[in-house]
Amino acid sequence: MTDRVISFLKTLKSKEYRGNRKNVEYPDVTDDRFMNAARFFTQTEKAETPILYKGDIFGFNRTVKNPAGNVPWRMNNFTPDYAWAMQNGFCAIRKDLYKRTEAASSERKGFFLSAAEHIDGILDLSERYREYAEKNGVKSLADALKNVPANKPGNYYEALVFMKIIIYSLRSSHVDHVTLGRFDQYMYPYYLASIRNGVTEKEISEQTELFFISLNLDTDLYCGVQQGDNGQSLVLGGRTPEKADAYNELSEIIMTAAEELCLIDPKINLRVDKNTPLSRFIRATRLTKKGLGFPQYLNDDIVIPGLEKLGYEYKDACDYAIAACWEFIVPAESYDVSNIVTMNFPLVVRRATMCSLCKCDNYDEFFKCVCQSLYDFFEQLKIKAADKHASMTYCNPYASLFVRGCREKGLDYTEHGAKYNNDGVHGLGIAPAVDALSAIKKLCFDEKILKKDVLIAALKADFAGYEHVRKLLLSCPKTGNNDKLTNRIMSELLDFYAQTVDGVPNSVGGVFRAGTGGSMDYVTMSRDVGATADGRKAGQPYPASFSPSIGVKANGPLSVVQTFTSFDMTKIINGGPLTLEMHDNVFRNEKGIEKVAALVKTFISLGGHELQLNSISRERLLDAQAHPEKYPDLIVRVWGWSGYFNELDIEYQNHVISRTEYGD
Repeated sequence: MTDRVISFLKTLKSKEYRGNRKNVEYPDVTDDRFMNAARFFTQTEKAETPILYKGDIFGFNRTVKNPAGNVPWRMNNFTPDYAWAMQNGFCAIRKDLYKRTEAASSERKGFFLSAAEHIDGILDLSERYREYAEKNGVKSLADALKNVPANKPGNYYEALVFMKIIIYSLRSSHVDHVTLGRFDQYMYPYYLASIRNGVTEKEISEQTELFFISLNLDTDLYCGVQQGDNGQSLVLGGRTPEKADAYNELSEIIMTAAEELCLIDPKINLRVDKNTPLSRFIRATRLTKKGLGFPQYLNDDIVIPGLEKLGYEYKDACDYAIAACWEFIVPAESYDVSNIVTMNFPLVVRRATMCSLCKCDNYDEFFKCVCQSLYDFFEQLKIKAADKHASMTYCNPYASLFVRGCREKGLDYTEHGAKYNNDGVHGLGIAPAVDALSAIKKLCFDEKILKKDVLIAALKADFAGYEHVRKLLLSCPKTGNNDKLTNRIMSELLDFYAQTVDGVPNSVGGVFRAGTGGSMDYVTMSRDVGATADGRKAGQPYPASFSPSIGVKANGPLSVVQTFTSFDMTKIINGGPLTLEMHDNVFRNEKGIEKVAALVKTFISLGGHELQLNSISRERLLDAQAHPEKYPDLIVRVWGWSGYFNELDIEYQNHVISRTEYGD
């Protein structure tokens, strides 16, 4: 790291800059649905005070705490079309918007004028930042702002400044979880332009690190359950539509920057496939060693054909990125609400158990009841999803410009102008649901050593007075050990889930997509679910994402990998990673790093779709709980994001500590 990077990093960690913020009074929402967002942003822009911190060469830092006012719905999990904006510049975009008003209907005219007014505000703030930078001797930023965002960037640094402005402006116009998309692809031409103009790799690395630090300045103001849940995910590598390897020199610079900085943002996602060399997995594992919880691995061999099955064109599927945590989306072409509802698998199985188990003569009959319970649950989710879409009434023409279909048609995102308007269904608690089914099959039907009415009574009593029943349930095969019974049941359950959800029309002209993730729901949705037939007590949390249940002693990480690749994951493609906790002693030498890299490559080769690894030490986490002052920068992977351990609520801290930890 350079001296400037070190200085800016100190500024970030001091948190002193947070004292420079204020609240702004906003007018009430009016009937002019297109102009509301522009009015809010204009007022925010005028209230912002340009400020640059020591080492900062980007600016556009939040001095307004509440930039959006009180709006009923916030656009989220959004990857804007950065490439389009930078290829045109805001002056040309604004000119086009005004031109299009000439032939537009009165309603469409409002859309174009609102977006144009928003851009006026951005250009005004940019000019005030230029004057401030010039006055305070930050010549690089002052010079860059003479060109961007009004015009196309001419080099890598100008493109970074343009990006920071886009992210700031979207955040300030009530858009949450603004992701960075395929950064190394759309930024690569500007990297090459800088190289041609004599900028060194060292200078580009410094610019990248300073940019990454700037993304962390305002994370405490971003919407999220915890302060790390801010959606700033970045995707590297992958394949082109011509099936060429897209990993490039800039990809490597970004990996190094993330490794050196050790910050929670941006969260690195690495697209790979069966042909990715082991050396790249080794390189990525060295980043995992830092304990940041990333990179998250995405398997092109599974994701691309999976998206095609759902109706995405091949060229669009090849350009997929991550919405925020792990959900697969297509930048520029989609406004998919990838986390709109959640399938609660343990609840589905519990309902079937309590209502139908005693009526069933064999396991096949019971499994049909489980399937009916899942189907009924999804029918309710469809209604819930439609209600959520109906609540999306607050328009944002500016943000809609960053979706190709919306800007070409003059339609707001709430009017479903995108090419793809699909809904993602999270899949929560798959492992405990499968474990419950395997226990019922084994104990109630195959071996007949547990009476069905006794099991139901035990579940109703939360095992009070039925400790022997719980002991039996806990002794049954558990998901994660590559067991034939649990693998088969999981495949059957996921297959029916996919058949029920995938491709079913939603209320906005798109379809539903089945997934295996659960966001914070593994804690929040488990609280009200009673005891389940895997031996779980009422209210106990589920595992995070697509992972073995809490407390399950697996035969090792390989058996877990084999388990969670035993199903055709192209059918479950909304996203939701297998999460593995690796003891940090695994990474202590090169041999250990190579072993972890080989494990990841095996996961990809076996057909896993998504994988994230935590490098942790339970002993250190427990000490951090007791002595937080000793660990101000301790980072862990929570669900689809990484955050500072000390900033997590206690129940999330405890959940990370309780996860099965694999050593060497």
